[in-house]
Amino acid sequence: MRTDAGRRLVVVGNGMVGQRFVEALRERDVDRGWQVTVLGEESRRCYDRVALSSYFDGVDPDALDLVPDGCYDGRDYVLHLDEAVTAIDRAGRTVTTSNGRAFGYDGLVLATGSYPFVPPVPGADLPGCFVYRTLDDLDAIRAAALHATGRVAVGETDTTGSKATGGGAAPVGLVVGGGLLGLEAARALRLLGLSVHVVEMAPRLMPLQVDGGGGALLRRLVEELGVTVHLGTFAASVAGAAAAREPMSVTLGDGTLLSVDLVVFAAGVRPRDQLARAAGLAVGERGGVLVDAACRTSDPAVFAIGECACVDGRVYGLVAPGYTMATVLADRLVGRAAEFGAADTATKLKLLGVDVASFGDALATADGALEVIVSDPVGGAYAKLVVSDDATTLLGGVLVGDTSKYAALRPLVGRPLPGDPLAILAPSGDGVAVTGSLPADAMVCSCHAVTRDAIDTAIVESDLTTVADIKARTKAGTGCGSCVPMLKTLLAESGVAVSPALCEHFDYSRAQLFDIVRVNQIRTFSELVGEYGRGRGCDICKPVVASVLASLGNGHVLDGEQAALQDTNDAFLANIQRNGTYSVVPRVPGGEITPAKLIAIGEVARDFRLYTKITGGQRIDLLGARVEQLPAIWRRLVDAGFESGHAYGKALRTVKSCVGSTWCRYGVGDSVALAIELELRYRGIRSPHKIKAGVSGCARECSEARGKDIGVIATENGWNLYVGGNGGFRPRHADLLLTDVDTETLVRTIDRFIVFYIRTADRLQRTSSWVESLSAGNGGDHVDGLAYLRSVLVDDTLGIAAELDAAIRRHVASYEDEWAAVLDDPERLRRFTSFVNAPDTPDPSITFITERDQPRPVPLPAPSRGVPGAGPTVLAVPAVPAARGADDLTGTAGGADGDEPARAAVAVGDAPAPDAFR
Repeated sequence: MRTDAGRRLVVVGNGMVGQRFVEALRERDVDRGWQVTVLGEESRRCYDRVALSSYFDGVDPDALDLVPDGCYDGRDYVLHLDEAVTAIDRAGRTVTTSNGRAFGYDGLVLATGSYPFVPPVPGADLPGCFVYRTLDDLDAIRAAALHATGRVAVGETDTTGSKATGGGAAPVGLVVGGGLLGLEAARALRLLGLSVHVVEMAPRLMPLQVDGGGGALLRRLVEELGVTVHLGTFAASVAGAAAAREPMSVTLGDGTLLSVDLVVFAAGVRPRDQLARAAGLAVGERGGVLVDAACRTSDPAVFAIGECACVDGRVYGLVAPGYTMATVLADRLVGRAAEFGAADTATKLKLLGVDVASFGDALATADGALEVIVSDPVGGAYAKLVVSDDATTLLGGVLVGDTSKYAALRPLVGRPLPGDPLAILAPSGDGVAVTGSLPADAMVCSCHAVTRDAIDTAIVESDLTTVADIKARTKAGTGCGSCVPMLKTLLAESGVAVSPALCEHFDYSRAQLFDIVRVNQIRTFSELVGEYGRGRGCDICKPVVASVLASLGNGHVLDGEQAALQDTNDAFLANIQRNGTYSVVPRVPGGEITPAKLIAIGEVARDFRLYTKITGGQRIDLLGARVEQLPAIWRRLVDAGFESGHAYGKALRTVKSCVGSTWCRYGVGDSVALAIELELRYRGIRSPHKIKAGVSGCARECSEARGKDIGVIATENGWNLYVGGNGGFRPRHADLLLTDVDTETLVRTIDRFIVFYIRTADRLQRTSSWVESLSAGNGGDHVDGLAYLRSVLVDDTLGIAAELDAAIRRHVASYEDEWAAVLDDPERLRRFTSFVNAPDTPDPSITFITERDQPRPVPLPAPSRGVPGAGPTVLAVPAVPAARGADDLTGTAGGADGDEPARAAVAVGDAPAPDAFR
């Protein structure tokens, strides 16, 4: 199909698929046989629609731009924006635009994409209803959300608090549709500070991608994030507000009445085939421009790709099949014989902070298909493999909560399984490795149709040593990004030493960055990224650098630039809970507490109406505090002699103890005194991950020391020291490092262990995996990681013992309680403001209503306890969008001590406690 040089090609649409086609054609059409004109109806050139919700994370819209530099040179490739095509004249081979211009063509490519489907719901066209498709849509949603947060002003009486389900202190957003787009829209509304409801007609979320089991877990994880899910129903009608400054009413099909401030329709998309229909091109029965395997329409001069195209009676609403069509058409236009075959509809996304993936025949529709399922509701993970009736061929799968195996499994669809399917789904490190079984022709990157063979060849021929090199050379990993873990694996399997780069902004590992910061006395992220990195940083490197700076004592975590690096928990020195409130955990060293302090905690909990819970770490968790209440709560606690328990940080959490020889008839060591000494010694020290410790007074092990990062057990001759245990997703007993040592030797060794861990561990690496990793990468001198640790910490084979000892001495000498420092600094206190129209803590005229967990308004406590009392019912307005939770950045659970999912609520007055606490 090669044509004469200079033939005119018009591309209608500058979306992701249209742009991909242009780039593919530029690469192939080296002789410039086509002169390309691209007509885009939006005022912005192509941007990443898959990452739309990141716009509400504060990402600059320009950062979403997908057009490479030099793509449009003004001669052979020209882009016209804000100019929609309004008509096609097939006979004259011209298109007419909204600007009244006509463009002639020899070939025409329709890449018009799709439009949001809005169900025929009465009231769907009201001003408070939106769709979720473009950046302009997002701007409109943001404006509506800001208007909603300003709807209730101080001094006015709100009349919506008792209305149906939607009443509450925060404005309410309703998302119609619980699929991929719907959950993305729900995340966007949460980032704008709205309380969110999701309505889905199907009996589960993401009905096209996940099965019943995966959908059940997905719903639970989403609801734990504070989103209300309505399944098996629909939006029946939307009614406008009865008066100005009041929300709308939405009636669901099951009769539920919701009072909401805005509605977002994300119920799917429909192909934009209107131009084709008007031009007389053949369309599918359910819409979409009919095309053959060459992406050619019923007119040989017109082609269609992406979501507007219908192939074999099917329209694909995913970007990967569209990219494949773009590549096929580019090949065809330069004379190659490519065809569009079976589309890869695999999906891997993080939706509302929950990892979800599906691939192949995920719903087991093939005849004789068998399902192998591993469900871990406690750990928050669900995995299913769909296999052939003889259990030898992989047909598909679903992963929810833990998608780490997706990159290795997806390319194996339709191929022999590398082992027993149940063993493949076993927890990481315990099951069958699948990467080594990946054949050469397996598609690693479906976005760009890059096979394993192509990647292996590029690694060898071009001496590639990093994932970034592979991306640049092959484009693998530059689409949705789900294949990036596999690229790292293929690098390692090819014999190449994988780059330790922390992320795309730094070419160093966390340990290397730690040394750079320490040796060069760097004190800010800007200084570090400016001298040793590139760009503006990301959600990976910013928290890591924040931890490194804090570990080296570079000022308070909320001072200056450091404050902007923190995740939600550290940003407010408290753990965010599922309902948007925070938990307060004062330190109780060794679990020892006086009656006076117990009374003080009880009075604080009573006066601020907080739910109380004794944690597994021998502390008391106070749950349900609002941001603006935190300083007042901590003022009371600090005055009572408490300090921060650092339950919110990657730091030492607790040192648990039994009653030891002081009280127990079996005790041979004073476990309480030692636990207190250790906790006060290491309090506030920042680390790659949380650290927990335990001290037992005898071998009966009542403090469960061997399940801790650092465990100490008293013996008749001194102390035994255990390291590297944890109770996380891979529970592990600690290993015995020292036996029968005196207290001085014990404490000195723990000092060195903690500092060595902080300096050399990887990002978010628990001590358990760190100890295991020490068996590799130490020059082969020590096969056993524990033996290597002993040689470094006890025998000082690296000659760094004195330096490690000095680091702990500096930490002990410079320790300052973070919350006490906040209370003494008016500038730091300014961060703790929830409401733009009620910045004080809190306004006496405000009543707060917690949605769902409390059925009626609850007044604030009386002013006699130092907290303003109840007054007229007035709702306050959130000052800023809800920040991302710690889980978004770290992947760890959000509970007070981090091992359990956060699930807090407020039990106030005579309002019943939520079911979770009954």
